[in-house]
Amino acid sequence: MADRCVCVHAHFYQPPRENPWLGRVESEPSAAPSHDWNERITDECYAPNAASRLLDDEGRITAIRNNYASISFNFGPTLLSWMERRGTSTYLAILEADRRSRERFEGHGSAIAQPFNHMILPLASARDRRTQVAWGIADFRHRFGRDPEGMWLPETAVDIASLEALAEAGITFTVLAPHQAARVRPADASAWPEASDGTLDTGVAYRQHLPSGRHIDLFFYHGPTSRAVAFENLLENGQTLAECLKDLTHRPEDAAARLGHIATDGETYGHHHAHGDMALAVAIDCLQSDPGVRIVNYGQFLARNPPQYEVEIREGTSWSCSHGVERWRSDCGCSTGGQPGSNQAWRAPLRRALDGLARDLADLYEREAGRLLPDPWAARDSYAAVLLDPVDDTRTAFVRAHAARPLAAAEERRVFGLLEMSRHAMLMYTSCGWFFDDLTRIETRQILRYAARAVELAALLGGASAREPFLTALAEARANGPDAPNGRDVLLKEAGRSRVAAADVAAERAALSTVGGPPVPAAEWSVQETRVTVSGPGSRSAAGRVSVTDARTGATERFRYRARARRDKGLDVRLAAVEPGEGTAAERSVSLTDLRADVRDVVAARCVDRFDAPDDGWRDMGSSLGLARSHPGEPFWGREALRHARRIAAALSRPRDVRLVAELEATLEAQTQVLVADHAGLEPEASCQTMLLLLDVADVLGVDLDLWTLQNRWWSALQGRKEGKDSSAARRVTVRLGFAAPDRDTA
Repeated sequence: MADRCVCVHAHFYQPPRENPWLGRVESEPSAAPSHDWNERITDECYAPNAASRLLDDEGRITAIRNNYASISFNFGPTLLSWMERRGTSTYLAILEADRRSRERFEGHGSAIAQPFNHMILPLASARDRRTQVAWGIADFRHRFGRDPEGMWLPETAVDIASLEALAEAGITFTVLAPHQAARVRPADASAWPEASDGTLDTGVAYRQHLPSGRHIDLFFYHGPTSRAVAFENLLENGQTLAECLKDLTHRPEDAAARLGHIATDGETYGHHHAHGDMALAVAIDCLQSDPGVRIVNYGQFLARNPPQYEVEIREGTSWSCSHGVERWRSDCGCSTGGQPGSNQAWRAPLRRALDGLARDLADLYEREAGRLLPDPWAARDSYAAVLLDPVDDTRTAFVRAHAARPLAAAEERRVFGLLEMSRHAMLMYTSCGWFFDDLTRIETRQILRYAARAVELAALLGGASAREPFLTALAEARANGPDAPNGRDVLLKEAGRSRVAAADVAAERAALSTVGGPPVPAAEWSVQETRVTVSGPGSRSAAGRVSVTDARTGATERFRYRARARRDKGLDVRLAAVEPGEGTAAERSVSLTDLRADVRDVVAARCVDRFDAPDDGWRDMGSSLGLARSHPGEPFWGREALRHARRIAAALSRPRDVRLVAELEATLEAQTQVLVADHAGLEPEASCQTMLLLLDVADVLGVDLDLWTLQNRWWSALQGRKEGKDSSAARRVTVRLGFAAPDRDTA
């Protein structure tokens, strides 16, 4: 009987969204109610796929599954970098899924790599191709703790040079669309029959021999089923999806192993299709319970079934442009809609302008870095180590490895400045800048911000002559509409509102320190501070010194400040730059409106929190409810806590209701996490009784707990226990949290 195998591949990716001068994603109003699109899509897709619900007929949870452990997937390095900082629990679940997949699939992990910032490789220079692949592999190794077997090509855009870059770096396979195969043949045949989208056998692996003598293996996903998942209604029913995948494995006359596989954007499963993660979880569950098929990943299938067929690709093709790779350099007609009468004529001049700038920056980098580094391009290929771990020891080791002699501090700063310029020169080629409908969209504005930052760094390093030719060429790219701006206008506007200097970072830190707010992360800067604060009625004052270091180049500036914040959200910061040995520069005055939006919101909120706190009778809501415990083994609750909760509920009609409810919600949610985290270490019955009482108090007070997190933690705690999870109290908690009853007696 033929070996019937199934594989679902999901390509998870978001364009880099960070402000190039700050290194953090600022508020994106179009993503409301979320702070930004990364956050919104994490809530809708990335997090749900790490904890997807399987439901019974009554809508109760029967299991929570990490879908990533059962599929093949890749995540863009720039997205994982953001997720590590801002979506840590989901990030860790993704890494854990790859570890579990290695156990399940005979040592072959389900995660595969991706070039660093989604550059269209057939349109890239040979140097950029090599660096993109090298950085993608370094990022993968850093996160997943192993070398990747496969690598996803951005937009599956492919040519022989790109495949050579992958093979040279040790990549074994990649995945393409079926129309990207030009002709195929059995390995022992001489004739080359033409291949087409409709006739290509996607159920086997193929080998592409390369001019260098190397080879790379290729999988061509099943096009119609992939399109049905991504753009039609196949995700409406997970069982139907499972049946479609199984149908792809049938070929009775062939005794060889068959692979039924699809590939789509990972955002299909939850962002593009609401609750698509749950349909995927149901499909996986159906496939796992069917003894006639086996879920695999590409690495495992390839190890068991080496290619018996050869292929020649169609060069310069992709999965999302019917004209090859024209979508990223011309008005080919491919778009996502746009206004009637609009066009994408701006794409070609945008590409020409960036290509001209890239050549100028490459010449500057090679010339200036070559004076300090024997092989500046090999150094750039290795620079990912510093990006991934930008501490002093890593930077020192990098310089020692690539400089021909010990470098002075100023020379080291120059080296890292040149590398940063070159990094931004690659980021400005992120594919999303051309993908959509207009020059003024957020994605195109983002790549122009990277270009502006690269130009600025070049000017600081002796390459000021690159700016004007670039802006002149960019002016030829014009957005849609009679009064629409051109590319030069867009870049100058974006640079003007995005640019951040060390003084801005110092003022930001001074403002936050004055109101007692937490620092707002800014990956491009390192800040050290000493301060004293004085509180008075309705105000708070601070004075201090701030040292601000460009985390990438190592350049440092120092400042002194005096600041005062008031109850009415008034803020006054007096900032003075201190040049070493040269005294104090002229002062700069900063008010609340001068701060960037994200920081301004934090400071304003902290003014209210700091100067409009509730009276002492309500200051410690945790203590008033009896939530705190003195010793780790001590019981959390008494019945008095429930009676106290009822008294508080009755008092909520008094003034400051909003403050009371907000503080109570925060206390209850924090305590919920403590309870569940401690669950495995406590007596099962006592811990479950505590959980029941917590839920009772929340019901009395009308507080909506974070059930998503609570369900996930409770499920993990129960899965990790060998005893106690079948107790009466545990079953009652399980039902209260929305899970299906273990038996009808406890319902």
